[in-house]
Amino acid sequence: GGTIKLVARYHQYLGVNRAVHAVEKRRENGGKLGVFWHTQGSGKSYSMVFFSRKVLRKLAGNWTFVVVTDRMELDEQIYKNFASCGAITEAEARAESGSELKRLLTEDHRYVFTLIQKFHAERGKAYPQISDRDDVIVMTDEAHRSQYDVFALNMRNALPNAAFIGFTGTPLMAGEEKTREVFGDYVSVYNFSQAVEDRATLPLYYENRIPGLQLVNEGINEELAGILEEAELQPDLEEKIKREFARDYYLITDSDRLDRIAADVVDHFVERGEAGKAMYIAIDKKTAVKMYNRVQACWQQRLKKVKKDLVSYKLSRRDSEQLQRLNSFMKETDMAVVVSQSQNEMKDFEKDGLDILTHRKRLRDERLDVRFKDPDDPLRLVFVCAMWMTGFDAPACSTIYLDKPMKNHTLMQTIARANRVFPDKNNGLIVDYYGVFRNLEKALGLYGTARGGSTETGQPVEFKQKLVEALADAIAAARTLCAEREIDLDAILKAPATGFAKLGLIQDAVEKLLGDVQALDRFRSTVAYINRLYKAILPDMAANQYAADRSLLLVLIESLRRLSGGGDGDDDSALDDVREQVRQLVDDSIVSEGYIIPVSTEKVDLSQMPFDTLEQMISQGRKRTEAERLKKLLEHKLNEMVKMNRTRLDLLEKFRALIDEYNMGSHSVEMFFRNLTRFAKELSEEERRSIQEKLTEEELAIFDLLTKPDMKLSDEDIRQVKKAAKDLLETLQREKLVLDWRKQQETRAGVRVAIEDVLDRDLPDCFNPVLFQHKCSTIYEHVYDAYPGMRAGG
Repeated sequence: GGTIKLVARYHQYLGVNRAVHAVEKRRENGGKLGVFWHTQGSGKSYSMVFFSRKVLRKLAGNWTFVVVTDRMELDEQIYKNFASCGAITEAEARAESGSELKRLLTEDHRYVFTLIQKFHAERGKAYPQISDRDDVIVMTDEAHRSQYDVFALNMRNALPNAAFIGFTGTPLMAGEEKTREVFGDYVSVYNFSQAVEDRATLPLYYENRIPGLQLVNEGINEELAGILEEAELQPDLEEKIKREFARDYYLITDSDRLDRIAADVVDHFVERGEAGKAMYIAIDKKTAVKMYNRVQACWQQRLKKVKKDLVSYKLSRRDSEQLQRLNSFMKETDMAVVVSQSQNEMKDFEKDGLDILTHRKRLRDERLDVRFKDPDDPLRLVFVCAMWMTGFDAPACSTIYLDKPMKNHTLMQTIARANRVFPDKNNGLIVDYYGVFRNLEKALGLYGTARGGSTETGQPVEFKQKLVEALADAIAAARTLCAEREIDLDAILKAPATGFAKLGLIQDAVEKLLGDVQALDRFRSTVAYINRLYKAILPDMAANQYAADRSLLLVLIESLRRLSGGGDGDDDSALDDVREQVRQLVDDSIVSEGYIIPVSTEKVDLSQMPFDTLEQMISQGRKRTEAERLKKLLEHKLNEMVKMNRTRLDLLEKFRALIDEYNMGSHSVEMFFRNLTRFAKELSEEERRSIQEKLTEEELAIFDLLTKPDMKLSDEDIRQVKKAAKDLLETLQREKLVLDWRKQQETRAGVRVAIEDVLDRDLPDCFNPVLFQHKCSTIYEHVYDAYPGMRAGG
């Protein structure tokens, strides 16, 4: 709930400005504002909001926008987008018919929403005019498929003086001349390649599976795809498909074929390298239910095998942990059928022995759309045939299993369900069980050009082999980076898995990588990219040849991560296996040298550190590694000390300057280590100061805030300030720091008054009124930040 704030991307900003300029020139362009083609997933529906709001804000006139879509779900989605941005508040501006649209256009509405099917004229008659207003702008969304051409002309007849702009996620095709007659040529283009380059969308890759089960009658497939496209708008056409294309329909829905595909879907889904969600696209509703039943059965068989393997006594710990994760994933994964309702469907499904009632109940009760969009919800695989294929954004969806004849716009819109940007998602994958990409290649050849010059579309989908080639290139780049640092990956790979040799070579490699900060950053980003590509290729056997290199590179990254105590940008469950490999490697090795300085997240006592011997130790062994360990230890310690007392921020700045000088190459590693050792001694002295001052760390923080920077105080003044710090902390913790004290004005004011009262009573006279008020404010800010709202000991 509530209004959301949106900021336009550059392509939206430029496109909207061009469209607004077209409105200003509408008399010259005859009301043809143009076609606004921005690739699916790049924020097209919000561009509609930006465009209309800018016209209302910048151009004089009593504007009304008629928002036209081609199906109920899209109408609902776009309406919600406008409402969530605060663009509309009037719930009644929905035109269910031409006469209702006519009435709404005589009233004062900024927006009217309707479906293009409402512009349906009686056979042989022109659509009647419903308004002659010249301040109406018709915005259509995706309504430019061939069968809508007649509707588009009807809109023109109904609103002869209106201006028209078409928003689309797919480019115009050859043969859509009537669409151009209504809208004109492109007003803004943001194609597939541009969107991928900007990371507004992700690249899509195509994988052809089970070619032996594909159909080859291309002519009939083309006709079948066309009728299926129409059937999305007119559900009663499904029976026509079965009659006219009986042979092809029954080949597609053959039981043996569906069984084989179901088994393959299960294998592919659970063996993918990443955990994104997936959609299976069936030819019709019944087949969607049949596939759900078959996949569920195969899923349970696979789960039984996993459980059986788990009790095997031959499993290594690593294999056992992998199977445990797979077992948990499969047990919790939910699936659903999402299909629209049709008349007499209960009897119709029962004739085929199918249960639609359970799925219908879930659709009604469970808000499956919300669940599927939630990346943490276990609803991970859905079976659809038309619903959710346009205007439905689920960024975590990374795989489309395509088993339905499709072409042109419908095909483009469907595959775009997988192109949304999502963390750790490298690309979308289209798994083709039907051979539909013959139609895609044909469609690519048909992509139209704007009059007066060509428009490059970019490539919407690449073959999966491109991913394998990209992985090979990335592995080569990582090997080159290592070779430049004199790291021999092959020597590490060939070293025996047991004994110290392999571990020693890995530690040597880490030492060399630490020698160049920029090279280290490149190495980390390259390995993260390799890992994403590798997971995107799975379960393809082509990934196997790169498994050893990828595993070793991740072991190096994990060793660096363990050393630094922090993440490396790709710190997810995919590294669990690698961490286990590192643990096993250490377990199997004869480790003859311990770490000089342990890296720990526990509290460190600097006073116990052997400063005298540290410099001597750095002359032996891996200098950069040991310097990195000391740096991380001091960083952890310093953050802990600053959190307790923010007057120590100058120490933090000094530490960061040390790091920056080393990173810029101003100091050798030996000099850097000596500087860190001196700084560690300084920290140790600061840490002992609370003991010397006979104050707790909390009391010392208040004392420092009252006396720094550089107040000249007598011994008696210092005694009084210490008393003030102790009394204030005791008073606040005993009386004022109640639960959630920061949330209420009354309790906040009580804390402020208590601070002023205690300090006024205890501080010496050298704190003049101006200084006193400044210190009261400083202490209040400290208390507000450091004590979120529990009583002492609470």
